[in-house]
Amino acid sequence: MSKQLDIDQLDWAKGDGLIPAIVQDAADGRVLMLGYMNAEALEQTLATKQVTFYSRSKQRLWTKGETSGNVLELVELAADCDRDTLLVQAHPSGPACHTGSDTCFGNTSWPAAGFLARLDRVVAARAGADPESSYTARLLAEGTARCAQKVGEEGVETALAAVAGEPASLDEEAADLLYHLLVCLRSAGSDLDRVLDVLIRRHTG
Repeated sequence: MSKQLDIDQLDWAKGDGLIPAIVQDAADGRVLMLGYMNAEALEQTLATKQVTFYSRSKQRLWTKGETSGNVLELVELAADCDRDTLLVQAHPSGPACHTGSDTCFGNTSWPAAGFLARLDRVVAARAGADPESSYTARLLAEGTARCAQKVGEEGVETALAAVAGEPASLDEEAADLLYHLLVCLRSAGSDLDRVLDVLIRRHTG
């Protein structure tokens, strides 16, 4: 969408040269913050792929994370139907809020499906960590074969719970399967985003 965005067609006049930009976590769907862009900030965002705003208090451009390091890596950008508001999808490299909260609206809960993306990030953060520090780090340290073995075990247990007609047990086993699948993907050089890309391509034809 960002490639198709025509800066000149946006309604800059309505906000005296500024347009509100709603930033959404591209992975888990949470709204991270609201900022304002002028044409120059938008051009810089598109050019650098790091989300840049216009600070109304400082009267200058500022790139999110320029002091904290918690930049927002642009994924996609689109205008609303009136072309006077922007939706910015980005990958945050740290807390989006200067208070240390994940979002400027507090540590909001993840959409249910979006929690998988959050869990995938946790798994990624465990890679290379001390194996004694967590079960995930230990699994990753044991290698892909061990991770794959755990997926097989949990897959069988999930199938048995389904056949046995035990919904509560099925829920628990399916949760174990999803977790171990994320670990296995990471160990084997893949991740949740790549798998979702395949599903999206299949769905859209």
